[in-house]
Amino acid sequence: MELRDYLQKASEMGASDIFVLPAAPVSCKVKGEVIPVGGDILKPEDTKRLITEAYALAHRDMSQLDEDGDDDFSFPIPGISRFRCNAYYQRGTIAATLRMISFSLPRPEELNIPKSIVELGRIKSGLILVTGPAGSGKSTTLACIIDWINSNRKGHIVTVEDPIEYLHKHKQSLISQREVPNDARSFPRALRAALRQAPEVIMLGEMRDLDTIQTSITAAETGHLVLSSLHTTGAAKTVDRIMDIFPAEQQAQIRMQLSVVLRAVVSQRLVQKKEGGQTVVFELMTVNTAIQNLIRDGRTHQIENAIFSGASQGMMSMDMELLKLYRSGAITRENALLYAVSPETLEKRLI
Repeated sequence: MELRDYLQKASEMGASDIFVLPAAPVSCKVKGEVIPVGGDILKPEDTKRLITEAYALAHRDMSQLDEDGDDDFSFPIPGISRFRCNAYYQRGTIAATLRMISFSLPRPEELNIPKSIVELGRIKSGLILVTGPAGSGKSTTLACIIDWINSNRKGHIVTVEDPIEYLHKHKQSLISQREVPNDARSFPRALRAALRQAPEVIMLGEMRDLDTIQTSITAAETGHLVLSSLHTTGAAKTVDRIMDIFPAEQQAQIRMQLSVVLRAVVSQRLVQKKEGGQTVVFELMTVNTAIQNLIRDGRTHQIENAIFSGASQGMMSMDMELLKLYRSGAITRENALLYAVSPETLEKRLI
């Protein structure tokens, strides 16, 4: 079978990810479970052939994979889907994971993304972060916020992604989408260039390093709305992660800057449901005066309590959302505690 055949079948199965690995059949993830797509056990030459087909579909050479040991790119197959591919070497052989991305933009209501999160696009300046483990849907949430801005505000939006996932059309806003490394050499370079492109909104697919984070904070300070993602869980850990990236002698200054520019942190997790499949659970921290003070003073361990107390202001606590799902019968007690920010506290409420 050709790669296209496997991807067609995976799409029909409702897959989110497809895995091409030696010594296993082509497999896909459906509702959180990995199952074979079909076909024979792959040999190393089979995986190389299939992944070479992916590069051909993307009109991309394999030099970066050979030089760096891994490579990210995306490509469309008309009538099936767009795909984000991470190709990599493992044990001396080539493997790949492909994420299936719809041609159309996601509809927030179909994905249970709360209106309060999508409408963070109302914020005019500052920094908004969407956080969570790999594969939890951060890019989808960012795409929904960007689409809301695109539909409701007149301005220029610049996105920097590696690779581009969702394709946005010009609506009320003009939108420029830059892909690293095809359109720009690196995230920091593209971000610095974006500041000269008269944007109102800048979206970075991921804040990966100190340079990118520092430039993002500066951009947010100068009146831009900056949106990005981090592989962290929970608002408190997100603030700590940003602090830890900087040298000790800079942390007090960055803590002060972050307390001023940070507007909101969205954290999300995919949780297994009782009847099978997964549901997304959100935490939303919007930065008020109390949380500004906690960030500035380094008291991040108190942020979770501040989020809980801020429910009347539209904040959402991860643990309270898990509690609601448990009480509605959607998830098990074990999964509620597994994904909780404070399992000991939540356990008392589950009684």
